[in-house]
Amino acid sequence: MTNQTKLPVPKVKKFVEQQNKRDSWALFEFLEGETLRTALFTEKNKEKRQEMIFNFGALLFQIHTTPCPKELIFERKWIDQMLNQAEYNLKNYKVDGNEKLLEKIKTNKPNFFKQTLIHGDFTIDNVLVSNGVITGVIDWGSGAYGDPRYDVSLAIRPKPNAFENEIDKEIFFEGYGEKIINDNVYDYFVNGLYEFF
Repeated sequence: MTNQTKLPVPKVKKFVEQQNKRDSWALFEFLEGETLRTALFTEKNKEKRQEMIFNFGALLFQIHTTPCPKELIFERKWIDQMLNQAEYNLKNYKVDGNEKLLEKIKTNKPNFFKQTLIHGDFTIDNVLVSNGVITGVIDWGSGAYGDPRYDVSLAIRPKPNAFENEIDKEIFFEGYGEKIINDNVYDYFVNGLYEFF
């Protein structure tokens, strides 16, 4: 994907696939910076904080408007894949969700939304910043052709010193260019589906 896009993602320097052990290893380039969470926590200048949040939203819009690599496009809808994975995770791992919540999110799926390239875990911990400028997006393990509202919902979850007030969310959506979620969609993804991951 890194060769097909202008997104600030680390480039693969070396990739090794070991057929007999079914393991793969990748060596990525080093990206300068600290997490956006750290940058927002330490930045005292209100305008610089707001600029970083605006750019965080703009970057997510850039991701969602980047053509999705064909290797990530499957016939089955992303939400159905995620619900299957949620059920598997509930049965096999310790998760915050429970049977009742799983049944609720299975029967109350949000209306279908045009799928795009998504990061799958677009949080302030997976965006790197250096001197107030975004330098990269890391941890693409959940990248998919999916519902962009999932990324948006995870992006604006309240964290200490970030998205704890409405102004941060408004600035984020200014950067994104539009508000594609409502409270119900946010709740479905953050307090529903995400509880199983």
